[in-house]
Amino acid sequence: MPEAGSRDESVPAGHGADPASSRTGLIIFLNGTSSSGKSSIARELLQVLDEPSFHMPVDAFHAMRTRREVSPEELPAVLRRTWMGFHRAVAGMAAAGNDIVVDHVLSEEWRLLDCLGLFTARNVVLVGVRCSLDELQRREKARGDRPVGLAARQFERVHAHGLYDIECDTTTDSPLHCARRISAFLARRPTPTAFEQLRAKLRPDLPAAEAEAVALP
Repeated sequence: MPEAGSRDESVPAGHGADPASSRTGLIIFLNGTSSSGKSSIARELLQVLDEPSFHMPVDAFHAMRTRREVSPEELPAVLRRTWMGFHRAVAGMAAAGNDIVVDHVLSEEWRLLDCLGLFTARNVVLVGVRCSLDELQRREKARGDRPVGLAARQFERVHAHGLYDIECDTTTDSPLHCARRISAFLARRPTPTAFEQLRAKLRPDLPAAEAEAVALP
């Protein structure tokens, strides 16, 4: 037992400090329809990015939910809460200084509006993951774990906001090729970012990006 007033050597120096408090993590935000290749690109990004990063797919959050059957009346609220929790988990990881790769489906406007209010806009790289409808339908049929027609229903809505920092087309480009393009883009990403522009346009109720930057540690 250490003497009174002495430091317990089992506790590292600086214990209790937050070494990540001065850094907000980068969020690489992959948006596209189901079966567009987002998760495949995310896996390749983890191999090519210079900094340690986490892949956070929303499917992992849906998989955590209890397996009991949810009634059709309950389901929309349950799904919305899941998406909202997912957004806040991503925001929390980034706020702690972690770099995150997110694959997302912005097929409902509220999802984008929610993210715009949670993420540090200057630290988001918004990536449009596109794919032809014919190829999406072929993949959907081949994988067999998605409702038939899901990608087609999302096809027009998911890119409706119309603005990205960088776009990829997986109709012909491989996930590795897309990941390398995204990684190369990071060093020269312009400002204002797509998220900053969308925040100013769609969430005028929020502080301007300059005020957000001043508020950061």
